[in-house]
Parts: sequence; structure tokens; C-alpha cells
Amino acid sequence: MLPRGRPRALGAAALLLLLLLLGFLLFGGDLGCERRKRGGRAGAPGCFPGLLMPRVPPDGRLRRAAALDGDPGAGPGDHNRSDCGPPPPRPSKCELLHVAIVCAGHNSSRDVITLVKSMLFYRKNPLHLHLVTDAVARNILEMLFHTWMVPAVRVSFYNADELKSQVSWIPNKHYSGLYGLMKLVLPSALPAELAHVIVLDTDVTFASDISELWALFAHFSDTQAIGLVENQSDWYLGNLWKNHRPWPALGRGFNTGVILLRLDRLRQAGWEQMWRLTARRELLTLPATSLADQDIFNAVIKEHPGLVQPLPCVWNVQLSDHTLAERCYSAASDLKVIHWNSPKKLQVKNKHVEFFRNFYLTFLEYDGNLLRRELFGCPSQPPPGAEQLQQALAQLDEEDPCFEFRQQQLTVHRVHVTFLPHEPPPPRPHDVTLVAQLSMDRLQMLEALCRHWPGPMSLALYLTDAEAQQFLRFIEASPVLAARQDVAYHVVYREGPLYPVNQLRNVALAQALTPYVFLSDIDFLPAYSLYDYLRASIEQLGLGSQRKAALVVPAFETLHYRFSFPHSKVELLALLDVGALYTFRYHEWPRGHAPTDYARWREAQAPYRVQWAADYEPYVVVPRDCPRYDPRFVGFGWNKVAHIVELDAQEYELLVLPEAFTIHLPHAPSLDISRFRSSPTYRDCLQALKDEFHQDLSRHHGAAALKYLPALQQPQSPARDG
Repeated sequence: MLPRGRPRALGAAALLLLLLLLGFLLFGGDLGCERRKRGGRAGAPGCFPGLLMPRVPPDGRLRRAAALDGDPGAGPGDHNRSDCGPPPPRPSKCELLHVAIVCAGHNSSRDVITLVKSMLFYRKNPLHLHLVTDAVARNILEMLFHTWMVPAVRVSFYNADELKSQVSWIPNKHYSGLYGLMKLVLPSALPAELAHVIVLDTDVTFASDISELWALFAHFSDTQAIGLVENQSDWYLGNLWKNHRPWPALGRGFNTGVILLRLDRLRQAGWEQMWRLTARRELLTLPATSLADQDIFNAVIKEHPGLVQPLPCVWNVQLSDHTLAERCYSAASDLKVIHWNSPKKLQVKNKHVEFFRNFYLTFLEYDGNLLRRELFGCPSQPPPGAEQLQQALAQLDEEDPCFEFRQQQLTVHRVHVTFLPHEPPPPRPHDVTLVAQLSMDRLQMLEALCRHWPGPMSLALYLTDAEAQQFLRFIEASPVLAARQDVAYHVVYREGPLYPVNQLRNVALAQALTPYVFLSDIDFLPAYSLYDYLRASIEQLGLGSQRKAALVVPAFETLHYRFSFPHSKVELLALLDVGALYTFRYHEWPRGHAPTDYARWREAQAPYRVQWAADYEPYVVVPRDCPRYDPRFVGFGWNKVAHIVELDAQEYELLVLPEAFTIHLPHAPSLDISRFRSSPTYRDCLQALKDEFHQDLSRHHGAAALKYLPALQQPQSPARDG
């Protein structure tokens, strides 16, 4: 039994601990500065209060080494020191912060997204992103930001191709190529009214609110125009190896992965003439730049040191091959920006690399949907379409048994087109792209599909952010998939309880680049000869503007996970006769493919026309500009059927090809099929969608739509599996 006075003492201790904790959370950064003012190292980096992560694991050896060397990273002018006086004022709550990024290609676009996630996670201000991109990156990022619909984020694009001539005369050995020089021309490329901008490399990750970085503009003197962190290696000292001859720099020089630019002052100072004259002079004795724009920035600063405002080292912790960043992060209370400035990126040699890598992976795999959050008390123009979307969502009744269906139809999914490097096919008048969609549980189909279809493919994948990274590793580990540059993978990020099958199909269809498309499903393998046969058939039949037709590819299935795939129609018929193959869904849903007329197909030597019938859902080849799939059909049921109805309503001929075939492979049923089979409510909701579909069909096609009414009124069988 405790003494009577003990509970009161415990309560007082607990209260004291709570007050200390509250004080630490509220004033931790400032108190740290005060301690260093009173008895510590007044110039240590990291004195600006802010978020206290990421923290580096304690390492006594690092701290002792830093103490022996003097202040971390100190060089001429103490470039890495930070003044522990009053912190610079934060920008006002709703001040618009401008950020410029140069980005080119597929891989760099993925890096930009991770960088933007880290900015959005911590930010408290509206952002305006100024993206200098090539055509590939613009196509990717324009779609991504349009579908991401993040409040209080504006995006402007600038054509990098129009800037190339301004830097193409500079020899550059850096892996970034011409794009690594384009930060030099930002003062002239960005709008003339823009005075301040933060410039970032694509390989940086924020660990703090970007407004803290913006606040450092207040430290600039009247003449300073460029804010930079000192280079955290001995590169510019010229002693890394024998005959190492770097560009001129002030001391260790500066790293240009994070830059604060006073664009107005640079324009007034004649920046364009300044850097051009410096670069031309140095290139008389140096063969090329080694570190792209960074070499030229440093050469200019060497000649005009009054331009630069050194920034605290924590705003650009550089994980390069020869990094001295330990001197910064071993003494800092918290880091602000991490910079993977080695060509090896996450594989760079560093004894703390696991710590930094885990921090990076946090944002790489972070659910971007969670960043669609409002900045309360900070009104801003909503993203395009956001107001109409909110109005439509507000009209939904959560008590409606079909609420999930209604909500899923209105969901705007983030879309990352051409997630991996992709080479567009050369233009051919009769070329065909295979179009399909899949989720994570169907990835194993990709290698076999690539072996069967040698032509271009456009595939939409329904994935989470974390699954997208697993998919990337899956592709990289497969020699078959890694070798195929003509397969375009488009990631549609998962959101909501139902599978948006037709939205996925529309994404893949919209990204196809050939005149014709083969609308397939991922669990089908086409005949080995189908790609060449389809191109020849399109030419022979004179499709296109002269003839509007959908070419039907007869579908079959095997119930065996392992079987010998037929190389010809003769071999397929032999397997069909012995029961190793069946016409598709013969046992569960024969009416889905019965109009193909398989008996006629067995003997056919030429294409033949068939008529539409209720529930017909063949796999077809159509022009790329064919009608899109109806996105209201989510989950399982009627998603392909509705598309064939629309093709028929628009008077497409249905022509069955006599030598074409595709075979369905067995797999476990999807969650949506299971729900369709087990839930009467699910089937009732599907019927409601069918009724609405017919109403829209009637509005578009008038009395001709009456033809489809009996088919739409047929009840759905819970045994159906297609």
C-alpha cells in the first residue's frame, strides 16, 4: 500500500513532466538556439525552429570529428553557419510560394512526384509550381496534377525544347545533359513579374515546411540575389584525385540542388550576360562542365561573391559519393532537405544511408490521395472541375443502397501515364495496340503476354502508391519485361471500394498511339500470330474511313493452369475436340459469346458478319477513336456488354476473323465477382445502372435505342462468371 502523500507527489511530477514536454514541443527549436547562445556553439547549423524530423541516430564519433574540424562545413565566410539570432519571419499564412523545377523524361517525372509529396506533406502555404519540362514529362505531369486535384496548388509548364538553344553550346559531362544547364536561364524563362523563386533539383526530399526556406529570403542583403548551401565535398578544392581540375569556386563552392533566386535582382544585374561571359571564358581552358549548371554558378560567384547569400547546411544535406555531410547532420537538431546528389542515388555509400533511405521511401510510397487537403482559412481557386465534383458528391444519399456505386463513379483517380520509360511505335497505317487493365494480383500474366504479343501495348494498372513501387521492382527484375520499351504502363491510383474497370480501360485506350486497338483483358493470351494477322486483316478489309467495323477475335478458355498453347487454328480445334479447351464461358455464361457462332468459325475461310444480340461481349479490334467505355459500370457486370451495345448503336459492323483466337487462363475469382454472386443488393444496383444507361442511350440515339430495351431488362444471374 502506497503512503498517503505519494499520489500527490506523483501527480506533481506528472504535471511537471507534461509542462516540460509541452514547452519542448512548442519551443524546442528556439530553446536549442538559446542553449547554444549561452554556452554552446553559436554558429551551429539547424538553429531555425521547425519540425524535429528526421533526426540522425546519435554518433559520438561524428560529433567529436566535427568538433575537431571546427564548425560543421565551415569555409570561407562560414557558409554553412546559421545565425542564431531571431529567426526570419515566416511568410504570411496565405502567401503564394513559387517553386521552379526542371524535369525531363519518365524517370525524372517519378522523382518529381516524390519531391512534391514531401513538400505537400509539410506545407502550410499555397504553392505555384513552375515546371520546365520536355514533351514526355509534360504529358505525364499535366495529367497527374489534373487528376490529383490538390487544393491551393497551381502548376505552370514551360517548354524545355524552346530553351535548349540557350545552353546547347556548353559541353557538359554530367548525366543530366542539357537539362542540367537550364536553371541558368530561369530568370529569362520565368514570368517577368515573378521576383522570388525556390529552385529545386528533382532528387531532393523535404523534411520541413518549405515556408521556412522561403523565409530565408529575408536574410538577403540589398545586393544578394542567390541563396545556396555550401558544397559538402572537396570537389572544388581539386584534391580528390591526381590531375583533378574543377571549375573555379569560392572555397568549397556551393551546391545548386536547392537555390533561392531573387529573379528581379538577377535581371537588373544582367545575369544572362554575366553567366555567358564567365562560361565562355572558362571553357577556353576547361573542356566541359562536370557538374552542369553548378560549375557555372560557382564560377560566377567566385567573380561576384556579393551575389550569394550562404544558407544553413540543413537546407541541402548532400548525399554524394564524397560527401562531408556528416559534419552538418551530426551536429544539427533537425534536417530540412535531403539531397540524393550521387548518380547512384539510393545506393550511394554512406554509413547512415539506411536512415535517409527509409525517410525517402516514406514519401515514395505515401498515399498521395491523403494530400488532397484544404488549407483552412486560406481561400484559393479550386482545381478545375473540383466545384462540380463536390456538388455532385453532396447530392448523394449515404442511405442509398447503391451509394458505393454512385460514389465510385464520381471518384477522380490520380493517373500517372507512362509510368516507365516508353518508346512510341513508329507510325504504321494498320498498326494495332493491345489494350488491357489489371491490378496487382495479375502481374504474373505480363511476361506470358509479352511473349505472345510482339506489338505495342497500353496497360492500365490499378495500384496503391506502395504497390506502384513493387510493380517497378517487378519489371526491373524481369529480363522479358525490362526489354520491352513498346509497352506503356499507366498507373491509376487506387481509391474507393469498387474496381473502376471501365475507367481503367479508358485510360489505357486514350494512351494508345496506333490507328487501331485490340480491346482485350489481361487474363487472355492471344495467338502467337495474332498481331501480324490483325494488321494484315485491317489492310485487306479496307477499314478506316471507308468502313466502320469491329473485328471480333473469338475467345476460348482452358480450365488447366498448365497446357500446351496451340500455334494454329488446326491445333486449337484439336484441343477443343478433346475437351482441353472450351469456347469462352461455355459452362457459366454461353450467351456472352454465342453470337460469334463458333460452329461457323470452325469452317470459315473468310471474315463473316454477325448480328448484335443481348449480353454479347466479344473481344474486338476497333479504330483508336472508337466510343469510350461507360465509366458508370464499376465492379463486376455489364462493363464490356455496354460498350458493344454502344458500338452497335453507332452502326459498327461486327466481323468475325476466321484465323484469330485468344485464350483465357484460369485464376481465382475477383472480389467484385464474389460480391456480385453473393449480394442481391449488388445485383439490384447493377440493374439500376443498366436502366440509367438505357435512358442515356435513348437520349443519344432516339427510337433506335428501343432495340436494346429487352436485353437491359433481363435479370442478372448470380451464377454468371465473366
